[in-house]
Amino acid sequence: MTNLQTKYKQEIMPKLKQEFNLKNDLAIPYVEKVVVNMGIAEAKDNKDILTKVDEQLATITGQKPKITRAKAAISTFKLREKDPIGMMVTLRGKKAWIFLEKLIAIVMPRMRDFRGLQTNKFDKMGNYSLGITEQILFPEIDYAKIDKIRGLVVSIVIKNSDPEKSKKLMELLGVPFRNN
Repeated sequence: MTNLQTKYKQEIMPKLKQEFNLKNDLAIPYVEKVVVNMGIAEAKDNKDILTKVDEQLATITGQKPKITRAKAAISTFKLREKDPIGMMVTLRGKKAWIFLEKLIAIVMPRMRDFRGLQTNKFDKMGNYSLGITEQILFPEIDYAKIDKIRGLVVSIVIKNSDPEKSKKLMELLGVPFRNN
């Protein structure tokens, strides 16, 4: 068990149960999965980019990424159906907790001009999406092997939740939010 997961089970669960007056432990919000996406539109022209991004995303997450393909052809973008347009990884269980711990403790403090996360990025189900502008913020990435700076999107899927409960859960996990 990771430090963050242990903290969740021992400290955060009782606080959430008490604050939101939940009678059942199964009604407490919890992190179901973490989805990491990286868009690579230039992959339709250059297939070598797929292997580079595959390697980088696997290094960041510790899991082999899946290629996402275009669902429909769009002529203005010179995009055909089933062209590779991105990569994604879905992390669950221990790998999700390890990734979250690394994101909160190492990556967020390294972000340029970081003043906390925005509170308006929650959807109506309580899931949070965060855009990271540079993959080099992750300590595993070797600067010498980077051909181009690429951004990625991290979506934290929280079960049994709404935006208010999710915000409280993430605050208790140690995620800094902006004071609006």
